[in-house]
Amino acid sequence: MSKIAYLQCPTGISGDMCLGALVSLGVPVEYLSTKLNDLGISKEYHLRAEFVQKNGQQATKVYVDLVEKHHHDHKHDHHHGRHLPEIEQMILQAKLPPRAEAWSLEVFQQLAVAEGAVHGIAPEKVHFHEVGAVDAIVDIVGTCLGLDWLGIDSDRAGFPLLYCSAFPTGGGTVRAAHGQMAVPVPAVLKLWEMRGCPVYSNGIEKELVTPTGAAIATTLVREFGNPPSMTIKQVGLGAGTINLPIPNIIRLWLGESTSLQADVAPSQQISPILETISVLETQIDDLNPQAIGYVFEALFAAGAVDVFTQPIGMKKSRPGILLTVICHLDNLLKCEAILFRETSTLGIRRTTQQRAILQREIQQVETKYGNVRIKVAWQGELQDKFITNVQPEYEDCAELARQHNLPWREIHRLALQSWYS
Repeated sequence: MSKIAYLQCPTGISGDMCLGALVSLGVPVEYLSTKLNDLGISKEYHLRAEFVQKNGQQATKVYVDLVEKHHHDHKHDHHHGRHLPEIEQMILQAKLPPRAEAWSLEVFQQLAVAEGAVHGIAPEKVHFHEVGAVDAIVDIVGTCLGLDWLGIDSDRAGFPLLYCSAFPTGGGTVRAAHGQMAVPVPAVLKLWEMRGCPVYSNGIEKELVTPTGAAIATTLVREFGNPPSMTIKQVGLGAGTINLPIPNIIRLWLGESTSLQADVAPSQQISPILETISVLETQIDDLNPQAIGYVFEALFAAGAVDVFTQPIGMKKSRPGILLTVICHLDNLLKCEAILFRETSTLGIRRTTQQRAILQREIQQVETKYGNVRIKVAWQGELQDKFITNVQPEYEDCAELARQHNLPWREIHRLALQSWYS
């Protein structure tokens, strides 16, 4: 079984809310402070946690109290702040647990790329203002330390098996270094765009997602949306600062995966890879069959993964067809538009499904009649792969068969023979 976690964010996410949820799950505040002090910031902040009530519900609130510094400390006075390379150096010198170090560096990189894109500067030039710098360091590195401490398993790329709900957008305006800003603030919007995050409005006109919270989630989360299939063992509750119409609490569900995909240790994980796919379905009983051939071509041109029809009996005993299109989410609207434009349908059903796919690649082989592309699919890791499927491309075989006036099956056989030899 893999240890996995799901972040449920009905009121958004911030770094201190993540810390609260982790402490609520048992991560000791002393452990976090000890490790964070290795970054050389022990004189700049103080970490403490307490239970608070949010609309009658108890949750853990973590406070990062910043220590006011005197102006003779020029190295990091209020006008200095820190840039990305300096923060990366601090993390590397702190000798943190390997996963916490790698994750922290990734989150800061992501945050700097987003901030840089907003201001039109290189990530290295992004200036984390003094207060923001210490706050962000404690929130980001502390969250990575906590996830590592809880023993959440990693995927093949080394990221935690962490999932997250869609984000509420929030609204209104917020005061920032550059004056009033619309919510979501530009850096948060950029992070959502970089990762393609699902969002919705819950009607609360406040800043619900902070740049630090968004950077943590968009970097470390494996998939956004509904909870993965899991057995819940423990739930951590982290409180936010402001009071809202619904409890301002982030909920971190800790549990074990019940899907086969995550059960194997990352090092022995076998594909198939799981991916989310959209399925469009409509039944048609009043269309010239010649139009269907045209629809197929148009759908494939729009990026459909597969299109197929099945004969069905419809109302008033009419023979009809069920037309099914499988496509990736980003091609869904294009494919749907083609169905409405080219067929007589008045409604299309959409479903989102998971599909397991083998890893595959296209290889070229030479036959005495010309080159043929071969689709090769495998399971397992590259260094230890088990080939499960080898198929010559139909069009290449057909082209050579036509050119040389030979049976298609003969070209197909020669291509396979050439690949295996």
